[in-house]
Amino acid sequence: MSIIEAIILGIIQGLTEFLPVSSSGHLELAKFIMGDDSVPKESMLMTVVLHFATALSTVVIFRKDILEIIKGLFQFKWNDEFKFSLKIVLSMIPAAIVGIVFNDQIEAFFSGNILLVGCMLILTAFLLLFADRAKNTNQSVGFGHSIIIGISQAIAILPGISRSGATISTSVLLGIDREKAARFSFLMVVPLIFGKMAKDVMSDEFAASSVSSAALIIGFIFAFLAGLVACKWMIALVKKAKLTYFAIYCSVIGVAAIIYSLNQ
Repeated sequence: MSIIEAIILGIIQGLTEFLPVSSSGHLELAKFIMGDDSVPKESMLMTVVLHFATALSTVVIFRKDILEIIKGLFQFKWNDEFKFSLKIVLSMIPAAIVGIVFNDQIEAFFSGNILLVGCMLILTAFLLLFADRAKNTNQSVGFGHSIIIGISQAIAILPGISRSGATISTSVLLGIDREKAARFSFLMVVPLIFGKMAKDVMSDEFAASSVSSAALIIGFIFAFLAGLVACKWMIALVKKAKLTYFAIYCSVIGVAAIIYSLNQ
């Protein structure tokens, strides 16, 4: 993998992990554009590094919230901190189950299926449009909400469905305050990212990775910096109900991907 490719993938991962345009879908499109062999399956190490970079950017921005979650889990008192920590744990369960039970089927989706990516990007666009038109409230995330949002996150495993777009849209449509919805969406994914990283590190594909140290470092830096910018930007956009712009973008990219796929 070249340095240019590492920069491109780093920026794509950093921006699309938080912006509601599907990081998995854009990475699939990027791999297809650069050629199937330019970002081969043996680059598992790069995938882990890029995800670690975006997870770290989330930790930096929400460091106070994450400390409260950790403290809440070990206080064992039925207070607001413990309740919020429990909601985060509940939200992780659906995606964790899907990731473990359907691991082989999920991997099959990440094989340059441009038609699937296009269709799922259009689905993401509709979710964003509906969420942008929902009324804002001051409601917080409840226990039932956390499970429903978790199911939304599990469905977003499909390439082309934006994880942040799906979870934030679901939260807003459930009547949850926009800023609280964005905060919950970004916090609920951190444990899953680290869990997925641990699983990948122990895999045979990780051991077979052959990406240069320079490419890894450059990819990490660009993904981390792009993640910091995108995370803060996304929170501001959700508060101002500006998701329609991303819905238009997802629609355009989705239609283009479908047309290209059908013409091949």
